[in-house]
Amino acid sequence: MAEKEATVYIVDFGRSMGERRNGRSMTDLEWAMQYVWDRITGTVATGRKTALVGVVGLRTDDTVHELGDELEFSNLSVLSGLKQFLMEDIRQLTEQIKPSKTNKGDAISALVLAMQMIIEQCKKLKYKRRIVLVTNGEGAMNPESLDQITKKIKVDNIELIILGPDFDDPEYGVKEEDKHPRKFENEALLRSFAEDCDGAFGTLEQAVAELEMPRVKNTRVQATFKGFLQLGNPEEYDTAVRIPVERYYRTYSAKPPSASQFALRSDLAEGQTESSAAAAGTQEYQADGSSLTTVRNLRTYQITDETAPGGKRDVEREDLAKGYEYGRTAVHISETDANITTLETKAAIELVGFIQSDNYDRYMHLTTTNIIIAQRANDKASLALSSFIHALFELECYAVARMVLKENKAPVMVLLAPSIEPDYECLIEAQLPYAEDVRTYRFPPLDKVIMVSGKVVKEHRNLPNDDLLDAMDKYVKSMELQDTDEDGEPTEALPIDDSFSPVLHRIDAAIRYRATHPKEPVPPPAKILTRFSHPSEDMVEKSKKYLDRLIEASDVKKVPPKVKGRKRARETEKPLSGLDVDALLHQEKRNKISPDNAIPEFKQTLSQAESIDTIKEAVQQMGVIIEDQVKHSLGDVNYDRVTEGLGMMREELISYEEPALYNDFLKRLKDRLLKEELGGDRRELWWLIRRTKLGLIDQQQSDRSEVTEEEAQAFMAPKRSEV
Repeated sequence: MAEKEATVYIVDFGRSMGERRNGRSMTDLEWAMQYVWDRITGTVATGRKTALVGVVGLRTDDTVHELGDELEFSNLSVLSGLKQFLMEDIRQLTEQIKPSKTNKGDAISALVLAMQMIIEQCKKLKYKRRIVLVTNGEGAMNPESLDQITKKIKVDNIELIILGPDFDDPEYGVKEEDKHPRKFENEALLRSFAEDCDGAFGTLEQAVAELEMPRVKNTRVQATFKGFLQLGNPEEYDTAVRIPVERYYRTYSAKPPSASQFALRSDLAEGQTESSAAAAGTQEYQADGSSLTTVRNLRTYQITDETAPGGKRDVEREDLAKGYEYGRTAVHISETDANITTLETKAAIELVGFIQSDNYDRYMHLTTTNIIIAQRANDKASLALSSFIHALFELECYAVARMVLKENKAPVMVLLAPSIEPDYECLIEAQLPYAEDVRTYRFPPLDKVIMVSGKVVKEHRNLPNDDLLDAMDKYVKSMELQDTDEDGEPTEALPIDDSFSPVLHRIDAAIRYRATHPKEPVPPPAKILTRFSHPSEDMVEKSKKYLDRLIEASDVKKVPPKVKGRKRARETEKPLSGLDVDALLHQEKRNKISPDNAIPEFKQTLSQAESIDTIKEAVQQMGVIIEDQVKHSLGDVNYDRVTEGLGMMREELISYEEPALYNDFLKRLKDRLLKEELGGDRRELWWLIRRTKLGLIDQQQSDRSEVTEEEAQAFMAPKRSEV
């Protein structure tokens, strides 16, 4: 069970927090909220119901709390009681974050209010209690009851954290010059108070700077298997070995949160039409999370039926039989046969053999690794497993086992390797491949060329020579990832503790930022996530001369850039050799396009066209071929060929600045499809054309088109229309 937490954030909303100081582009409140929002959204992202968050406003215009109307507790407001924070709570709190019009309010009284909230919620239960105070220290403070507050914080085991903009911190190197006397006294008071409570006191600059450091999630250890490691069948033989063991993850790949699909709820507010709700979908989402609902998927199953409209007929799922993939083949297995072929297994890890460690290749691992230890609080099992681990270690062997994690589950073959550390001993387990999992490919050797006659050639234009190998060797060595310290001793350039998954932490940071800033662009990723994306400047400079030598030895030449622009306005691209390939192959200019090789021949005809009449003739021929494919298509057999041809025609005619030819053909094709003049009902093909976005070429895609964007969208409607 996850540990219970209760955290109260005390945020100073005083008028002085709305000022910009020391050249910063944001106010003290905005700067402080960077830290507060990061902590709150980090808690919300966990989704734990036992992680409670409360927010108290200090130096607010109003007084909202349950401690009475005493003067010392004035200008304090409970913005949110202790509860599980959700997205709706974040949106509501966002609207309340703004500087007040007063500087009245006591930070010490706010601490008492936060303590009262924690005591009422947690009582004597086991909670991790924390109070975070963020203030600039410019308000009046009453230190009379600090001793009693300190004792109460220690008795209730409450962690206290006090942060403030421009608080002096010699260790971090922050010192504000010309500090106001009141702020100087308050800083000293809060620092002493935090030290007496065994808490933390620091400057906000350090706290904000550390926000870029990704959080490493502490996962709770949970066994994935509890059973027996056995050798032999204990049900038949008394001599069988059976050791109670437990299995845990050793390495496990963390994945970023997946996207979820939502739609606007159908139960709209009174007076709100569907069109207005759809138009305001984004605003509804930002204002109220309850206006959304999850998208439900509906699956339908179809089979080929020539007598049905469209060539397909819907069937129920119960009428279908299961099929399983075996390579690229679908294998049909009926439900009766599936029950017969189901293997009855019992949960266990059964040893089937041993191999020498030298004979095992590390690339055989199929999964991440796990550890297998003896059953907890079982000395006999610990002794037995330790003997087995030491035997494997001394003989330099690995064990091969058949593992079934749950009863009647499919077995897998695993490798068990011994691991002996000063603190513990265990077996490291990884899944092994079956014969069907192994793919054997043959590649030509890299150091020689074998001719057709069998002759082996050591010197060839495709083989590196000694000069090239030497240049590459020096370049690789110059890029050695190794730093040196002040004494010149080598140090690790890529410490594993400072390397984080950019995808995982970048997406997590973007989600949390978007929760509190729904309209602002997401900031760039933190530098710590991209520091290993490129080599350092010193390393690049150091290896530059070796790279130039490598380029010279390998005779690298720059490839001419691909010519961009309009095909109609430029000459035909010529090969680097300058030879006329068409003349060498004795290819004549094409007059007729063959239906069997329509797409390549259409492109070739356009590339050789010398006039617009040739292009029109090619388009006319291609149109006849496409209509013939539709007319003679058995069901939807030729639909993919038709959409491929249309897509190619569309791209080529955009490039040759002749969009009208494509638009005229597509209008004629749609009219004939909807009139059922091309072999019957072909509305499914038109739906496919709409889905693949092969509509008219509008003015946004070609400046020579006479079709506007609105006309192109209206044309793609299912009914027949004229543009």
